[in-house]
Amino acid sequence: NTINFLFFVRYRALIFPLLIREGKPTPFFTFVLALLFCAFNGYLQGRSLTTYATYPPGWLGGSCFITGFLGWLIGMAINIHSDHILRNLRKPGETGYKIPRGGMFEYVSGANFFGEILEWFGFALACCTIESFAFALCTLFILSSRARQHHK
Repeated sequence: NTINFLFFVRYRALIFPLLIREGKPTPFFTFVLALLFCAFNGYLQGRSLTTYATYPPGWLGGSCFITGFLGWLIGMAINIHSDHILRNLRKPGETGYKIPRGGMFEYVSGANFFGEILEWFGFALACCTIESFAFALCTLFILSSRARQHHK
């Protein structure tokens, strides 16, 4: 579980920003708030999993963990693929609004948001901790609001 969490954090914090083409700059205050949220959440999840969470023998082979892990894996694949589609919407120098096509964008207008929500609910199911569930709920509320704005 900790490995899953660390993999996503590395992707989102290190790999994803390097793949983004030129775009609108992020306001510094927004950057600082996001950094603080990620640092606090990372600490909370890591502390929860390494100090307080206890699992019975065979947990990793149980249906709860396997279903959660598959949800996390599918959500991450959707998220990464959707990010790829979004990064390649416009050719270099091109501006203007474009509607993404392909992948989960054929079914939902905020496929990247959907993938991340699925990812964190899968993580919460695999971990079965109050901290992971709280993070999944926060992700749902924040990203569903952003998805609604993007859809409009």
